[in-house]
Amino acid sequence: MVRLPEAWRGDPAALADLPVPLDTQVNMDESSRRADWRIGPPHTVPLREVARIDTVLGPSQVNRENGKRRIVVSANVRDRDMGGFVDALQQRVAAGVDMPAGYWIDYGGSFEQMISAGRRLAVVVPVTLVVIFGLLFMAFGAVRDAAVVFSGVPLALTGGVVALWVRGMPLSITAGVGFIALSGVAVLNGLVMIAFIRKLREEGAALETAIVDGALGRLRPVLMTALVASLGFIPMAFNVGTGAEVQRPLATVVIGGIVSSTLLTLLVLPALYRWTHREVAKP
Repeated sequence: MVRLPEAWRGDPAALADLPVPLDTQVNMDESSRRADWRIGPPHTVPLREVARIDTVLGPSQVNRENGKRRIVVSANVRDRDMGGFVDALQQRVAAGVDMPAGYWIDYGGSFEQMISAGRRLAVVVPVTLVVIFGLLFMAFGAVRDAAVVFSGVPLALTGGVVALWVRGMPLSITAGVGFIALSGVAVLNGLVMIAFIRKLREEGAALETAIVDGALGRLRPVLMTALVASLGFIPMAFNVGTGAEVQRPLATVVIGGIVSSTLLTLLVLPALYRWTHREVAKP
């Protein structure tokens, strides 16, 4: 890069007189056809002889990425989800913008990070569910009891989705993280109740008696766990300060899922346990 003097940069006429060096090459031995060349003395021509100098409006800075020119157009998305905004933008661009040859459009920034995080969650969530079921099987030693406790996960996830729908929030990456945390809380409540019912049955109680006593005996611990978790997330769910767009979906998912999973643990889970063990209870 050559830095031009201030006089040349401010005077187009002086810039037009900028000397451009030319190299002349002289063949030293034409008859022998050897590739032996000598660079002769440099010659110069004015810049106006080899280029046209115009004054036009243009960018003050040319950005490049991977050796190619790049222009960044940024925008802040408010009152809607990032994925829906980019989908609408892509449709408008495809319908109304004719891209010349050699030009292309990439969507980066927060949208690119969201896509990357979504791909990771597509792997993390199934792995997490498999690990949870494996731990339940190790704790109970029976697939049937592990499946009963694991049934709390779908209803907890349903409650989180309903809570997002009620508040008009999209299914974002932070909401996905909330679903992962919610799965652990839902399984914990079911584990406490089923473990107590199994203990009563090992002590000789009948199936019906063990289910009723176990549900009543673990009512307060389950409610305490649900209230502590849900009440602790209420300030985050209604936050309007900095970072609220990240905190609100996560807290909304956890609160809605805890409510639905608590109903499952107290009402549906004992019924499922009774249904799956009815053959064992028969004489």
